[in-house]
Amino acid sequence: MAIQRFNLASSSTSSTYTNGGARSISPPPSNLSPNAGTSSAVVHAAQFNPRLILSQIASLQSFHYLVLGLVFQINHVLFATSITIDRIFTTKYLDIWTATGWIDNSAVLFSSIVGAIMLALIVEKSKKCLDFSVTLFVIHVIFCAMYGGFPSTWDWWIIHIMGMILMVVLGEYMCSKKELSDIPLLVL
Repeated sequence: MAIQRFNLASSSTSSTYTNGGARSISPPPSNLSPNAGTSSAVVHAAQFNPRLILSQIASLQSFHYLVLGLVFQINHVLFATSITIDRIFTTKYLDIWTATGWIDNSAVLFSSIVGAIMLALIVEKSKKCLDFSVTLFVIHVIFCAMYGGFPSTWDWWIIHIMGMILMVVLGEYMCSKKELSDIPLLVL
């Protein structure tokens, strides 16, 4: 059985398989060289995948609100604060000048720390951390504007920009540590 290789430079599919004089149908054309099996995975991984990006954004946003909700539940138990969705989407509870304001401020900053951990687990690329953090912040601003009006207090903007910076810096650090870690080898 003789197999002829096809020429990568030409797009013709003149190769045929012969089996003892009988001819069979030629294989479909391929743009990859026969020994490029490992590079095809790299090519496919580097391609633009909007479904993956949208699912990463949705999961980060969901985890952000989940953590905020859980922290506000804990704050209710520890500090007897009210449980309301206004704490997430309005500006009236964030105040940098009072102790009760710092209860909610710390919840936003803590959710940013957890968001950095989620960046390392979900996004896994340090060069994408800024993009995903800013996207999360912009979507949050849009949700806040839809729920209770555009955020107009300096306290809200200071806390959320601090949280975004914290998320970007910690996320890039954790992602770069993960990218630079040694690849474990199987020891037999």
